[in-house]
Amino acid sequence: MIKKEEVQHIAKLARLGLTEKEVDKFRKELSGILDYMAKLKEIEVAKVKPTSHPLKVENVTRRDEAKEEKRKILSGFLKVKSILK
Repeated sequence: MIKKEEVQHIAKLARLGLTEKEVDKFRKELSGILDYMAKLKEIEVAKVKPTSHPLKVENVTRRDEAKEEKRKILSGFLKVKSILK
């Protein structure tokens, strides 16, 4: 279990003013969190592929191509002076 002094030191670093009751409460909670992290360290994950999402999700997009009919329609309305030669 985490020591009372360690909780007070963490509270001081975080600039928290804790009462004795709060120190005891956080001591139990932080000890529980650290115990759980120790359990997680025991899990063998060397053969597990890393994922960013549990489901295989792909972004569905179409190719960005100008269609001939749109090009014809726009060519009559857009007249831009050439700046590159």
